[in-house]
Amino acid sequence: MTSTLGTTVKFEKIAKSFGVVRVLEELSLDISPGEFLVLLGASGSGKTTALRILAGLETASSGRVIIGDNDVTEVLPKYRDVSMVFQSYALYPHKTVGENIGFPLKVRKVSQAEQDKAIREAAAQVQIDQLLDRYPRQLSGGQRQRVALARAMIRRPSVFLMDEPLSNLDAKLRGHMRAELKHMQSELGITTIYVTHDQIEAMTLAHRVAILEKGVLQQLDTPAKIYNDPINLFVAQFIGSPPMNVVHGGLEGTTFKSRSGLVNVPVGGKIDKAILGVRPEDCTIVAPDIAEFKGEIYTIELIGDHTLVTVKAGDDFITVKAPKDFSGKSGSQIGVSFSKERMFVFDKETGARIR
Repeated sequence: MTSTLGTTVKFEKIAKSFGVVRVLEELSLDISPGEFLVLLGASGSGKTTALRILAGLETASSGRVIIGDNDVTEVLPKYRDVSMVFQSYALYPHKTVGENIGFPLKVRKVSQAEQDKAIREAAAQVQIDQLLDRYPRQLSGGQRQRVALARAMIRRPSVFLMDEPLSNLDAKLRGHMRAELKHMQSELGITTIYVTHDQIEAMTLAHRVAILEKGVLQQLDTPAKIYNDPINLFVAQFIGSPPMNVVHGGLEGTTFKSRSGLVNVPVGGKIDKAILGVRPEDCTIVAPDIAEFKGEIYTIELIGDHTLVTVKAGDDFITVKAPKDFSGKSGSQIGVSFSKERMFVFDKETGARIR
């Protein structure tokens, strides 16, 4: 299947309300040709609504949607040249795999010979060309997902829209399909907007991630930039597995003070209620007498290539990514040291990052 040149997509101040409930707050996004953009957020963040407005399945309360050079805000879905892959796959149970894949071409009254050729190509692209005579009920979840992808691809759309397409798969298959999706999108070069609540999907698939919370765009950047340079406390805690540690205290000058210790931080100011953020891989277990923070071991979890040690320090819990051969006992006293240049400070009241 030959590569398609992607097209630009723009959200211009898109707002959406359902009655008195405001779901999207003037969302503006510029998506480049061939870009894989992930809309990431928890349930109710507005990400699926944004995707449905782009597809034409939902009407914006205000703002404009532009695909390529065309304002499609008022255009019917079938004229927008987009293909959508749903969480539920939405396959026709009474049609074979081949008939499901070829259905968009049948609707367009494409000749049977062209349909057959395109079906074989699309099926080969997602490695289900041996399954064309089967019915959906005879397929595994991963195979059904591939059928849905092939059906979306066969139209050669300007834009792919994907709404949590991997959420019904088991963890191993999800990992495999992530790699397949990323490879396929890069080969085809089709602009893709992908909705998920799974930050691992977002980090592994996206060229850029747009993080939404309560209808407001929090940060739009590359996965690396969002992970290493979060704009606020919400983004810092939303991205990362395990999530970023937060220690409650106050900032006086360049010293962060909490009930369980104090540490010099790379920023300064006077904030009575501040939060210190540091990722588990930037924490080290040390002897209590040389540690910035002291506490007791709460839990120890061997993950495989590392051990997660959770330390109860005052009212806070600090998770440390320790070596796999870490030995310690629950309840024993322990110290935690933080990497100096990898600490973040936030204003507890506003969530804003102190720079």
